[in-house]
Amino acid sequence: MAAVVTTMAPAIRTLMDALYALCVWFAGTALVLISAVIPWAVYTRYVLNRAASWPEPTAVLLMIVLTFFGAAACYRVGLHMRMSFFVSLLPLPLQRFSNLASEILMALVALFMVNWGAKLVAETWQNSIADFPALSVGATYLPIPLGGAILLLFVIERLAIGPPPQAGSASNPAFE
Repeated sequence: MAAVVTTMAPAIRTLMDALYALCVWFAGTALVLISAVIPWAVYTRYVLNRAASWPEPTAVLLMIVLTFFGAAACYRVGLHMRMSFFVSLLPLPLQRFSNLASEILMALVALFMVNWGAKLVAETWQNSIADFPALSVGATYLPIPLGGAILLLFVIERLAIGPPPQAGSASNPAFE
């Protein structure tokens, strides 16, 4: 099994790099759009004295995209919030165990997001948003299970072939 993973490592890494780039693109686009929508809301409310109804729900929906795809991307390259100071004080075998335990916990979080996010999407698919009647509530929740699935793939990548070279923890001996 290890030999198969080793021979497939470049292909896996290339696929995960593409998935990471897609996450960054989605999250970055959402951030740019939020940065345009919010000033428009302020302009219509305080300059025109006629507040537009769509900017606030649009910003909330974009924030969902930004949060779940951005979190997966940040996790992959080690830019997520973590507490590594005390782990770094442990002996190397305990550091390795701690890193493995944290990866397993992240996999559980990702599975939780996929499972319950998919149930949320299915349960709310027939509902519509008041400000956007053509848009399904379930569709707006799709970033939760999708982000969870991508996060799970990134966890599997770390466990199978290690963190990507550009990741902040790539030089950590506890991953070797």
